Amino acid sequence: MIPKFNQIIYYQKVYQNIQIMHIPSSGTTQYVKHSWVAHINSKCVGHIHLQRETDKKIKFLDAWVHEDYRRQGIFRKLWDTRWEFVNKEFKGFKAYAWAKPMSLPLLVEKGFNKGDTCIYVEKNV
Repeated sequence: MIPKFNQIIYYQKVYQNIQIMHIPSSGTTQYVKHSWVAHINSKCVGHIHLQRETDKKIKFLDAWVHEDYRRQGIFRKLWDTRWEFVNKEFKGFKAYAWAKPMSLPLLVEKGFNKGDTCIYVEKNV
């Protein structure tokens, strides 16, 4: 295919050999955390987490993808894997997250409602 003038071609390399491993909670009732690790040939290239809280709530915790593997669908694959698990294991729970601007579109796409904006601040003490 020959691109036309002003046509943008987007090429996204997607690794076919990405494996997702679930790390279950330790089983304690005070801190129930599930994690998923994306790896390629045993090299960690990303991870995502959730924490079960009281009152049937699930907190979606941060996710990370190695900078050399970003923009290749790994975050979405991790997110979708966690979402499948939540829909199977946590029916009737309320899921929530504190989203960074880059993650917000996917959460909205999945039906999450936007809340108030939160600004990070810090101070050396």
